[in-house]
Amino acid sequence: MAEKVLVAVAVGVTNDMNKKVKDTITKTNKKINLKASLSLAASALLGTSVVTAPVSHAKDADEWQFDSAFLVYSEVDRVSATEAIIAGTKTFDNDEVLSLKLTVDALTGASANGAIAQPMAQTFTRPSGNGQYVTPAGETPLDDTFKDTRVQLNAQWAQPLSDNITGSVGGHLSKEYDYLSLGVNGNLAYDFNRNNSTISIGLSYFQDTFTPEGGIPKPLSSMLIGDSSAPDWDAEFAKTRIGDSDDKSTADILVGFTQVINRRMITAFNYSYSMVDGYLTDPFKVISVINFDGIAQDYIYENRPDSRVKQSTFMQTKYHFDESLLNTVADISYRYMWDDWDITSHTIDTRFTIPVGRASYIEPHIRFYQQGAADFYQPYIIDDQKSVDFVSADYRIGEMTAVTVGAKYGVVLNGGNELSFRIEYYRQMPTDAGFVDPNGLNGLDKYPVVEAVIAQVSYSF
Repeated sequence: MAEKVLVAVAVGVTNDMNKKVKDTITKTNKKINLKASLSLAASALLGTSVVTAPVSHAKDADEWQFDSAFLVYSEVDRVSATEAIIAGTKTFDNDEVLSLKLTVDALTGASANGAIAQPMAQTFTRPSGNGQYVTPAGETPLDDTFKDTRVQLNAQWAQPLSDNITGSVGGHLSKEYDYLSLGVNGNLAYDFNRNNSTISIGLSYFQDTFTPEGGIPKPLSSMLIGDSSAPDWDAEFAKTRIGDSDDKSTADILVGFTQVINRRMITAFNYSYSMVDGYLTDPFKVISVINFDGIAQDYIYENRPDSRVKQSTFMQTKYHFDESLLNTVADISYRYMWDDWDITSHTIDTRFTIPVGRASYIEPHIRFYQQGAADFYQPYIIDDQKSVDFVSADYRIGEMTAVTVGAKYGVVLNGGNELSFRIEYYRQMPTDAGFVDPNGLNGLDKYPVVEAVIAQVSYSF
């Protein structure tokens, strides 16, 4: 699954809400469809956005506006991802808006398998059951055969339903080597208070299918390690599997309110509720079972609950300063998320779009993320520990903080086309889970820092 690409997009690519709000504040001589914009923005927050780059100059009706981007995401000694995006938006004379997006990305490199570092080399069986790999002593176990390719298609149609109501519908298709995702969404936006206030509600539904190489592991079963060429290997490996594929479904609802405060300021408030059911375990993750000396005795496949309810609130403000501050546009947002796995998170995202001359701008960016751990997160299990129903050592659901810093430079070319460059640094810092570690784990990096560089080139025409 293209998990690292999703991280890269989350920490870097400007979402549709940002783009539309920026347009609302800064375009004083252009007519824009605020209702359609807010309708698309709600769809973006439901995960079905089809626009990926800010547009500086509006196209005439019945003309296409195209946004393209090429992104590189590279973790130090781990996963690298490249992503290409092409999106098109067309506004018709009657304010109908059609948006399309194609995304293609590829991932290669090493991915943490969940096991903890040891003072000696460790041997693991590949997820397919064909062959093994060895992690050197003192290093975090990484499966260096991790690779995937994803093709994703999104489409969105928005149109006025009356003078003050706008509706939109959309579809989503994403295919990876071992993963298929299909989704639909719909949204309604109601304008009032002389179109300065908008209430919106959006719904989306996704159906996903996992077909991991090697099949679905039996939860909490031991990883089979040994001679994969042995005559009985395939039969023994099959005992650790429960099937070839599994499914999950996701239903989301989002309620939003947007208020134009004055000609320089606009704010947005959203609440979302998400229900996920089905296979939520990562089939490639294991957890180390260690003795009181800290030495691994076994590796068992993780197991997560088969349902999850997530809720979040989101607040965003855009403010366009006057000429004394170079017409800078400040964009500040805060998101709080909580779920029934006991995970909570806080996200603060700040951008300043600063004009440079008449045809270019710079956009400094800083994002701070803090997350609490799931109630079943453990970095390892002691071998005589009472049996557990759910457990995972995946650092992505552990306690952590993460910071993204960077900047973008954009220039408007002849004809109104826009070219921009973005470079950012991402640092994820897991927090010590508070376990009293056995002496054998002393001096080992049990909570390794993840660092990444994100680079993107975008062109709008």
